[in-house]
Amino acid sequence: MPFLPLPDGRHLDVLVTGPDDGIPLVFQHGTPGAVTPAPALARAAHDHGLRMVTFSRAGYGTSTRQPGRSVADAAADVAAILDWLGSPRCLTAGWSGGGPHALATAAGLPDRVDAVLVIAGVGPFGEASLDFLAGMGQDNLDEFGAALASESEVRDFLEAQAPGLRAAQAADLVAEMGSLLPEVDRAVLSDEFGDFLVASFREALRVSVDGWIDDDLAFTRPWGFDLADVVAPVSLWQGSADLMVPFAHGTWLAERLPLVYPHLLPGEGHLSIAVGMAEAMVAEIVALAEQPD
Repeated sequence: MPFLPLPDGRHLDVLVTGPDDGIPLVFQHGTPGAVTPAPALARAAHDHGLRMVTFSRAGYGTSTRQPGRSVADAAADVAAILDWLGSPRCLTAGWSGGGPHALATAAGLPDRVDAVLVIAGVGPFGEASLDFLAGMGQDNLDEFGAALASESEVRDFLEAQAPGLRAAQAADLVAEMGSLLPEVDRAVLSDEFGDFLVASFREALRVSVDGWIDDDLAFTRPWGFDLADVVAPVSLWQGSADLMVPFAHGTWLAERLPLVYPHLLPGEGHLSIAVGMAEAMVAEIVALAEQPD
């Protein structure tokens, strides 16, 4: 994996797969997560002639930490990736904690992002019309409770969680994440997606929990951009059985994004929707990107 130098002296871990002449699909991973590509999404991207571009967000893997970063800061890092690729435009996608970062990229780079895919994306904290924590599993309630208390408290909490995720195999994830996994999500952990998830966790946390901390802190603060600034079309997918990012987050975003194509699916979970709908998701954002302005 190349280390991409950034203008501020940091670097990012970046991985590019697929056809050299394809439009980049810049994928923004969940929390925690890393440069490791999701197999089903990568296959769908390649089948549609796209270059799949993944990267470890600041503080994850060996990407340099950016203390105090906001969600909006993702746009500058994606701009640097596109400049490095020599690509004037892209599609971007974000799953879970990557969802707000994909929206931030579209808001910050309106002339470079043709379409956005948000998969079970987190909504903003502190909005009177969205009860951020309602419907989350206990593990998430504990995690965000620590993030709201202080950086030191969330560090202690995540340092205690990290060894189990670094050492886990796919079969262990139910024990590690039990309160966050409905049956529909547990079912996909026995497939290649389970192997992807443990590899992503291991890569994300192999140096430190800094990226995880900074994501959690960023989610409990203003994002740094307005949803009204997301002028690109957004394909939004959310399952009703999700215990990591509850259904209300998806419906809240769907009601407020300027140009949104929502898929609010009964019975789907946080993981199952990312596996089973990957082809449909990529096909839709490719079609949206090809629509005339």
